[in-house]
Amino acid sequence: RYENTRHNIGFMVIDSMTKNLNTSIINKSNFKADVLKSGYDLFVKPKTYMNLSGESIISIKDYYKIDIENIIVIHDDLDLPFGTVKFKIGGSHGGHNGLKSLDSHIGKEYTRVRIGIGKPVNKADTANFVLSNFSKEELNKLEDIIAHTLEAIACIKIHSINEVKSKFTLK
Repeated sequence: RYENTRHNIGFMVIDSMTKNLNTSIINKSNFKADVLKSGYDLFVKPKTYMNLSGESIISIKDYYKIDIENIIVIHDDLDLPFGTVKFKIGGSHGGHNGLKSLDSHIGKEYTRVRIGIGKPVNKADTANFVLSNFSKEELNKLEDIIAHTLEAIACIKIHSINEVKSKFTLK
């Protein structure tokens, strides 16, 4: 139901990232997530409500003994104009309930890939806005935004966050 919604941009990036990889599915019910493994990389799409995503991530983090510095979270950001891509470690959840859940379960010092989805004209429409589908025009631009984001994530694994910010921030 939420497959092409603004709130699902992180899953869209993961789907694109794993499309051509040789992956195996990891089935552990306590993960409460779809988990794909490719080499040493895990790609996680929590099955909990977005507001409870920290529950999935903490169980996977603890099971695999993953350091918080090795966690990259890709998420929608209402405070950024559509198509903006920014990177940071830590910081405020900015009212994003998924990030709030992550922060309370694993701490704040994970890498964040923030993808701008824009804002509704009327702040009261925020919930409907984030759960609405992208427009056709936005969907046409998403392919390039996602490709750019994939390049940046590959760079994050090798270079410092400051190098990634300077090279891949998209406004």
